[in-house]
Amino acid sequence: MEFDINTILKQVQNLQAQMKTIQDELASKIVTAESGGGMVTVKANGRQEIKQITLDPICVDSRDIPMLEDLIVAAANQALRKSRNWPTSRCAKLTGGMPLPFDLY
Repeated sequence: MEFDINTILKQVQNLQAQMKTIQDELASKIVTAESGGGMVTVKANGRQEIKQITLDPICVDSRDIPMLEDLIVAAANQALRKSRNWPTSRCAKLTGGMPLPFDLY
């Protein structure tokens, strides 16, 4: 079987362009998670950045600060898990399920 280096280089360039597109998508993809029945909402992007935390005014009672802190941590961690899973599933489509040896973000 012969290898055509030009064909391989074109495929690599195409893959690089597609990876750049995915990286750009990661910055704009927003996932949302809630805890406490919607009292705390956290939004994160695909680059593992928390973009927004929203608190329902009903949950801001000074006596409930420990509970509130736990709710924020739970919602933030859930949002980050969701945002970590999105690029993996997106890249699996690109590579046909073959794992990549490097991080995208």
